[in-house]
Amino acid sequence: MMTKIRNKISVLTAYVRDRLYGIIIYITFTFIYFILHILNHLPFSYFQYSFLLSMTVVLLFFYIDFRGYLKRHQKLMEMIDQDIFSRQELPDAKKLIERDYQRLLMSLYENQTELLSKADRKSTEMMEYFTLWTHQIKVPISAMRLLLQIKEDSLQREEIRKELFKIEQYVEMVLQYSRMECMSQDLILREHDLYELVKQAVKKYSLLFIYNKIKLRLEDFTCRVITDEKWLVFVLEQIISNAVKYTKTGSISIYMDSAAPKTLVIEDTGIGIEKEDLHRIFEKGFTGYNGRLDKKSTGLGLYLSREILTKLAHSIRITSEAGKGTKVYIDLHRESWE
Repeated sequence: MMTKIRNKISVLTAYVRDRLYGIIIYITFTFIYFILHILNHLPFSYFQYSFLLSMTVVLLFFYIDFRGYLKRHQKLMEMIDQDIFSRQELPDAKKLIERDYQRLLMSLYENQTELLSKADRKSTEMMEYFTLWTHQIKVPISAMRLLLQIKEDSLQREEIRKELFKIEQYVEMVLQYSRMECMSQDLILREHDLYELVKQAVKKYSLLFIYNKIKLRLEDFTCRVITDEKWLVFVLEQIISNAVKYTKTGSISIYMDSAAPKTLVIEDTGIGIEKEDLHRIFEKGFTGYNGRLDKKSTGLGLYLSREILTKLAHSIRITSEAGKGTKVYIDLHRESWE
C-alpha cells in the first residue's frame, strides 16, 4: 500500500514539473488580474469570486489531465515489466512531439529486430558449421589412429599419439562450446554412480598419465548423484586435463571430501595457481600466468566447466598455492531440481 502511495506521489511530482510552465502562466495572469482590481478600486469580492471560479476550473482540468497522465505512465511501466513493445500497445499520443517519439521508437525497434534476426541467423550458421566441422575432422583422426596401430612401436609413434589426443580434446571442446547455448535441450538427468563417471574420465587420460609418469590415486567410494552423464564427464575431463597439463612430477588424487556431502575433490601436486590469478580463473578466455607459460592454453576449460555445472545445479570452487598444487572441489549435492 505504501509503495503504491509513494509511486503516485512521485508521478504527481513529475506531472507538476511537466506542467510547471502552465502553472507559472496561470499564477502570473492571476497576479495581473489582482493588480488591475486594486488599481481600479474594485471590491475585493469580485476578485475573490472570479479567482475561486477559475481555480475550480483549473483544478478540475488538472485532475482530469493527471488521471490520463497517470494511466499512460502505468501502461508504459507494464510494457517495460512485461517486455512488450508494439505500436498497438503504446498509449495514444496526445501531442505532435509524442507521436514523433513513438515513430522514433518504432524505427529503432524495427532496426533492432532486424539486427537480432541477422545475428541469430549468423549464430545458427556458425553453429551448424562448427558441428559439421567437428564431425568431418573425426574422419582423419580415426584414419590416423588406424595408421598408428599398423606402425611399429617407437618413441615418435608415442609423440604422435599424444598430439593426436590433444587434437581430439580441442575438437571435443569446440563441439561442447557450440552446444552449450542450447544445453537444456540436450540434458538427460538420471541417477548415476559417480565413481563410474570418474573412471570414464580417467580412462580417457590414461595415455597421458603413463606418458608423463604421473601417479593416479583414485580412492574407492560410493556416491550416487542426479546429473547428466555426458556433460559431467566432459567437466571431469577438463579438470583432469588441467591437472595433468600442469603437473610435471608427482601425483593426482581423486576422492570424496569428508567434510562436505557429495563433493568430489581432484587434487594435484602441480605448479599451482598464482594468488592474483585465482579469482579470475573462471573468466572466459583468461589464461593467467600459467597460461602464458603454456602458449596453447585457450582459457576456456574452466569457463565451460563452471557454466555447465551451474546449468546442472552443481557448483565448483578451487583452492591453490603456487608451487604446491591445486584442489578442485565439485559439489554435486542438491536437494531438488527446479
